Amino acid sequence: MSQGGWIGTWRPHRPRGPIMAQYTSPGPKYSIQGATGYVSHIPTKRKAPAYSMYGAMPPSSKDNVPGPYYVQGTVTNRGKKTGPAYSLSGRTELKVETTPGPACYSPDKAKKVIYKAAPMHSMGYRTHGGKVDSTPGPNNYMIPEVLGPHSVATSGSPSYSMTGKSKLGRFDEDLHKTPGPAAYHKPSADIYKKSAPKYTMAGRLKDHKTDKMPGPAEYELGKISCAPVISFGIRHSDYTTPVIVDVY
Repeated sequence: MSQGGWIGTWRPHRPRGPIMAQYTSPGPKYSIQGATGYVSHIPTKRKAPAYSMYGAMPPSSKDNVPGPYYVQGTVTNRGKKTGPAYSLSGRTELKVETTPGPACYSPDKAKKVIYKAAPMHSMGYRTHGGKVDSTPGPNNYMIPEVLGPHSVATSGSPSYSMTGKSKLGRFDEDLHKTPGPAAYHKPSADIYKKSAPKYTMAGRLKDHKTDKMPGPAEYELGKISCAPVISFGIRHSDYTTPVIVDVY
């Protein structure tokens, strides 16, 4: 191989590891799980049982069994052996008497109770009006009729009604009150005969011609047709990661 075709110090060499951009399919990107150990074990292989060993537990500081208890020497089967002890309580509060004193009595009114006195009368306030009776009065009763054909308790004699005079069949009857020729509606002749052709004249149509036409300045004479023009794009590297769009 000629050494004159390379620029700089770079030479073709084997890469240290696989380059993801060189692969177009999801190959080495997915690593195979191991068949040893317990964590991340491959599910297609059989896995042996795994056991864990814990350290020794610390001793419990609290004893749950009844042990010896210290009993004082002054305690007997009849209680604590001590001398008599007395305690002094505080001074009690004096209860204040709420009985009436001498100034609350009125001796001058005692003679009205002991000696006889003439009767005394007092006048009270005017009392409120008595309860208004809500019973109906005499004019609230509807006495049924006893006269005429609508009597309820008695039988009524026949009654007759007299109407007014009728103008039908009288000597002065107006026989000319009949509808005249003008009272009848004249129908159109097109109903019972063949109708003649009818024409309508529409209005004048608006002129749709407009003067908004492109002038000479609207045309570009400099642009003429030419042969197709082709441009070359840049060359993308093989190591460029393609754009992946998630389609749901």
